[in-house]
Amino acid sequence: MMKIRQSVKRKIIQFIAFGMSNAHVSNFLTGKLYTGKWKNFCNPGLHCYSCPAATVSCPIGALQAVMGSMQFDFSFYIVGFLLAVGVLLGRFVCGFLCPFGLIQELLYKIPLKKLKLPKWMKYVKYAILVIFVLLWPVLIVNIVGMGDPAFCQFICPSGTLTGALPLLAADEALRSTAGFLFAWKAFLLICILLFSVMVYRFFCRVLCPLGAIYGLTNKISLYQLKVDAEKCIHCGKCKQVCLMDVDPVKAPQSAECIRCGACAAACPTGAIRIGFGIRKKQTSAPAPSCTGNCHSCKGCAKKLHQEP
Repeated sequence: MMKIRQSVKRKIIQFIAFGMSNAHVSNFLTGKLYTGKWKNFCNPGLHCYSCPAATVSCPIGALQAVMGSMQFDFSFYIVGFLLAVGVLLGRFVCGFLCPFGLIQELLYKIPLKKLKLPKWMKYVKYAILVIFVLLWPVLIVNIVGMGDPAFCQFICPSGTLTGALPLLAADEALRSTAGFLFAWKAFLLICILLFSVMVYRFFCRVLCPLGAIYGLTNKISLYQLKVDAEKCIHCGKCKQVCLMDVDPVKAPQSAECIRCGACAAACPTGAIRIGFGIRKKQTSAPAPSCTGNCHSCKGCAKKLHQEP
């Protein structure tokens, strides 16, 4: 029951965040973009500026726009925003606030065969971050000296799904200009959505540069996950329920952990805590490993059952 309550709570927060990120739903009918004062601010998650309903800007798109300008400026605001959010929340943003993350989770509920990713694929997103977000806009420029927002232009599935497709649907003139680049991004979007049905949060785990940034801040973020060594019975339930393929006992600050809380909800002894203000390390010795039969386990039976 605790696991269900945690899951429902997280979904409610995700849908609220999704709604706040898409406050201008009526723009889907007109094909116009909201360009008010809120567009001067960034969404902590991945959500395209060109989505007609979008309330705020995408931090990756905004960062590339500044870096790719003719002045090749360094955006202290955007970098500062990403670092501040990362230090405060880490990949909590991915698990609770990212609109495209919610879309992937809903797709994963489709009852098709599920796949397990090779561990090396989690490093691809760091290559995407370095090559397509940081280097390409600065090193590869057009005839007027401006760099292309390479990630947004060639990869971003959120931009295609929530930006390009709605705008093309609403504007016949735009449809007539769609060419090879749109065809490539549509193909890539279809592939990502299909893999998202079979692999939990495929894009987040493999391709998302924003997830890479927040993952790097997980170890230092104020929102932490801690395991009480005294309470932990090493039953492995936390690892079994983690859809991000993380072992919370061995790597509580893993760059892949999205702080969803599923492990804490599944822990039978309450050894896992998640939230603010829990950075103090446990000093007690680890408990014996769980045998799988609590009544016969001398190390933890009293903790689980409190039998006289």
